Amino acid sequence: MHTIRLGRTNITANFNGFGALPIQRVPKEEAARILRKAYDHGVNFFDTARSYSDSEEKLGYALSGVRDRIIIATKTPSTTVDGFWDDLRTSLRLLQTDHVDILQFHNPSFVPRPGDGTGLYEAMLEAREQGLIRYIGFTNHRLHLAEEAVLSGLYDTLQFPFSYLASEKEIALVKLCEKHDVGFICMKALSGGLITRADAAYAYLSQYNVLPIWGIQRERELDDFLAAQNNPPTLTGDLLAFIENERTELVGDFCRGCGYCMPCPVGIQINNAARMSLMLRRAPTAGFLSDYWQAEMARIDECLECGQCASRCPYELNTPALLKKNRDDYKTFLR
Repeated sequence: MHTIRLGRTNITANFNGFGALPIQRVPKEEAARILRKAYDHGVNFFDTARSYSDSEEKLGYALSGVRDRIIIATKTPSTTVDGFWDDLRTSLRLLQTDHVDILQFHNPSFVPRPGDGTGLYEAMLEAREQGLIRYIGFTNHRLHLAEEAVLSGLYDTLQFPFSYLASEKEIALVKLCEKHDVGFICMKALSGGLITRADAAYAYLSQYNVLPIWGIQRERELDDFLAAQNNPPTLTGDLLAFIENERTELVGDFCRGCGYCMPCPVGIQINNAARMSLMLRRAPTAGFLSDYWQAEMARIDECLECGQCASRCPYELNTPALLKKNRDDYKTFLR
């Protein structure tokens, strides 16, 4: 079984990490069945967050009985010390545990440090001294903040988007983490659903010292990664050619669906509407051409061009222009 050493934490995890954001979208018993199946097949690293509605609760419900045999990473989005402690206590209660293995600052706009006036990093240290957490992590979508966190020496792990669509800058970040013995937790390994072949994603990431946390919502999605685990795919010439074609189509100014642009003041589903063209070409179109989605895409005509979405985009996309481009393309599918 392919395992990864997660930097200086010395945590050894199955290369198939479980990203538990999507299980908030399925019923409790279904989520529990998927989580237990993952554990039964060797998955031992589970990543969740205080912001993922009932994800922590479902994870605790499903796996509290095997707590001593799994690794749990969660996150706090809080920017205050009181909020930090409220989040941590809530996470521990919902996860049905007395500690989390990795507590991560969830996509902050700065890198918390001792003495910065926020008290956040000091709260992390106190939580570790109390045995409530084992390691301190940092998650982000902004490359400069990710690099700053790694170079600070303050963080045991970094969680950052990484897939076969990565640029040389992201690859350099992975190598920087390896140099400084910081564990790299790989989010968006399927680029928000745009990557549809598990074997290609698995084979590409296997080249690097990273821990992918596959976002899993359906049992068949889990099965794809368990199949790759049992029969690891290799980067054959055909698979490399497929990845190169994917990169040609997708690398550049496309929406990753992270959702940090939301909410929109006029209710546009930006994180879906801004990548509708790609989804129409990479998945069965019927679901996206429904009356519901026609109405949602029509909302783009109400865009105020206020710039709020663009200012919040970690990839610095011109989101209003991207929305209009997707709206115009969508109309061609309705003719």
